[in-house]
Amino acid sequence: SLRAGTPAPPPARHLFSDPTETETLRRNLLAWYDKGRRDLPWRTLAATEPDADRRGYAVWVSELMLQQTQVSTVIDYYNRWMQKWPTLQALAQASLEEVNELWAGLGYYSRGKRLQEAARKVVSELAGRMPRTAEDLQKLLPGVGRYTAGAIASISFGQATGVVDGNVVRVLCRLRCIGADSSSPAVIDRLWDMANALVDRSRPGDFNQALMELGATVCTPKAPLCGECPVKQHCQARRRKLFVKPTPVPDVEDCGAGGCALCPPATEPWDSSLGVTNFPRKAAKKQPRVARTATCVLERRGCHGAPEYLIVQRPSSGLLAGLWEFPSLPLAQGLQEEKQREVLADHLRAWTGWPVVAGGLRLIGEVVHIFSHIHQTYVVYSLSLDGDVTLDSALSPSRWVTEEEFHASAVSTAMKKV
Repeated sequence: SLRAGTPAPPPARHLFSDPTETETLRRNLLAWYDKGRRDLPWRTLAATEPDADRRGYAVWVSELMLQQTQVSTVIDYYNRWMQKWPTLQALAQASLEEVNELWAGLGYYSRGKRLQEAARKVVSELAGRMPRTAEDLQKLLPGVGRYTAGAIASISFGQATGVVDGNVVRVLCRLRCIGADSSSPAVIDRLWDMANALVDRSRPGDFNQALMELGATVCTPKAPLCGECPVKQHCQARRRKLFVKPTPVPDVEDCGAGGCALCPPATEPWDSSLGVTNFPRKAAKKQPRVARTATCVLERRGCHGAPEYLIVQRPSSGLLAGLWEFPSLPLAQGLQEEKQREVLADHLRAWTGWPVVAGGLRLIGEVVHIFSHIHQTYVVYSLSLDGDVTLDSALSPSRWVTEEEFHASAVSTAMKKV
């Protein structure tokens, strides 16, 4: 009997409760993956590297790079990284500056920083041996969350543990008509339970990659290729699309459990024009906040006649931590252009001790860069300086660089646009 207060288990249609169906689904998905998997450098390494720690490291690097970044972008970064630091030991000896330089352009810089911290920990505290299970990986390694731990453990060490990323959320919500808010903790926990129940016991790493690949290439957010899906006969959302007649009576396909925690809320019923893309449902997205920043490209003639530009280092925490940028200043909303100029001139004067006047700043234009949660506009000015000027390094580290040196430094994509 159920204890009072524990929620009733979800109805069978939201679960994979038939062992025969689960077996068939695993077989079909793996056969599809074997036939057409994308050839990616970390997959080759995971399949061919005999040393378990190197295998774990190779998968770990790829998983961190792939968070928030497209596969096509990651490949070059990954190859460069593995060439430079083929082992945890090599990475543990690198400097954060080198890591940031190689990471520049991948975004979310704290990922690279945490990877390097964790490498140092494995080398100094775990004798260079990576934890072998998802539980230990998550517990012992800084910056390794539930997903990364599951991916490393299943792909590198063959642990039969599931993974849930955005692709898997979408696939599972469609396979089982889960219409509750898929970003809510209760639904996420349920999806982890499903992923753990579904994962193929003998080929967990391939199964997890197949599930993610299905979401990335077939079961896509907008226009899924249902005809090409290897598990379409297991998909409740597709069945519903094919067999539901638009009638005003309650839908026969709804699971019949009133107040089911996994069905869509009654206020947002199935929209037949959307078909399988009714799922997954998310809570409404927060609008990114709007920000404006004044940026000044200070230029001087270098000793060899080539122009040089001043870059300064950002604080070691917060957005774009530790990266280099042109001297910049956040602007209050609604400042007139004239006022912007004065504020920037004041900032440069206070900061450099040079007699910068607002009139000397030349407005070049504006650059928009979208971070995931910030819609940022850089208002770009330039200022040419004569002679040698040195900054007080106590305020923040700064250096003069040529254009070529600028591009080789740890600078953000936004600054490259500037």
